[in-house]
Amino acid sequence: MRTASLKLKMYLGNVNVIDNRNLPKRIFQLMVMSTGALAICYVIILGSMVFNIVERKGLERQAVALSNEVGDMELVYLALSNKIDLELSHSLGFSEVKPKFATRKSLGLNSVTSNKSGNEI
Repeated sequence: MRTASLKLKMYLGNVNVIDNRNLPKRIFQLMVMSTGALAICYVIILGSMVFNIVERKGLERQAVALSNEVGDMELVYLALSNKIDLELSHSLGFSEVKPKFATRKSLGLNSVTSNKSGNEI
């Protein structure tokens, strides 16, 4: 037991304890700097959010204005389309045509006409 305590005293004599007596000061400085960095990040994020909200409100106002303009144009279109009639088209040189349809005869036997039993599906 005595040898163990002598060894321990020898090892403790060789250990150098570094105590600069400014560890609490450094920890405080680190906490203040990290708080400052977080505050700057918070201000940047908050400013970005406010800017985006203001921009969105402006875009919503533009969308409403464009929607109103489209509605006005639709009313003008409807008013002009109601003025178009057959007499106006004749005065502009248009004439009415009779449609001609092209039909094609089937190739081969027609299964409906060849089956006379009347039980077709």
